[in-house]
Amino acid sequence: MAFRPNPLSLTVPEPAFESWLRDSGYLELLDQRSSSSASPAAAAAAASGDAAAASDPYASGFFASVFSGLGTLVSLVTLNPLSKLTTDDFSGETPSWTAAFIGSCDSYSFPSSPAQARLRVHENVRRFARNYATLFILFFACALYQMPFALIGLLSSLALWDFFKFSSDKWGLDQRPVIRQCLVRIAQIVTAVILIWCNVQMAIFCSLCVSYAALMLHATFRNLTLSKPPHKKRK
Repeated sequence: MAFRPNPLSLTVPEPAFESWLRDSGYLELLDQRSSSSASPAAAAAAASGDAAAASDPYASGFFASVFSGLGTLVSLVTLNPLSKLTTDDFSGETPSWTAAFIGSCDSYSFPSSPAQARLRVHENVRRFARNYATLFILFFACALYQMPFALIGLLSSLALWDFFKFSSDKWGLDQRPVIRQCLVRIAQIVTAVILIWCNVQMAIFCSLCVSYAALMLHATFRNLTLSKPPHKKRK
């Protein structure tokens, strides 16, 4: 060996360094690292595409980029965007809709690799969890507006349970647990029949589909930014 290993040299494993970047709030550095790590693979793909274009006149770099982008989007099909969500993500303040959530035209870019797309989805879902929940409520309200019969069924179910609570307090059903349990089961069956008959499940399904599509598109194309300002050094 020409050089002896220095025991005082700083060597940080790659997962530990990325974990430190995430905990310190340097999310944009993680995004840039994902782009830079994918650039050699993109260069190799471009080189192979040039070689294929030289041998095949119908091959072009455009189709290679299209297939690469489709592969990145298809890789998100099996991804669970809510797997890293915790209750703490909903306890903070809602990020600004204009500056933080929507941003500007420079705030969006196509992910360069599936790893970068997964990183963006997980981090953006955690940061904008309250915004996505608000969007789901908004889409559900729009679905109920388009389906008045479902809105009537939902209001009827709420009125049924309010009437049950009022009757339970008036007749003292808390002192008769057997009768109260039987009435609760009957009310649950009646509620399920009302919701199914009024197609409330279709309104929930439509709002879930639209909300999930909006969540995945926004979280995939939204660039990562600082989640919190870095610590300032003391003088």
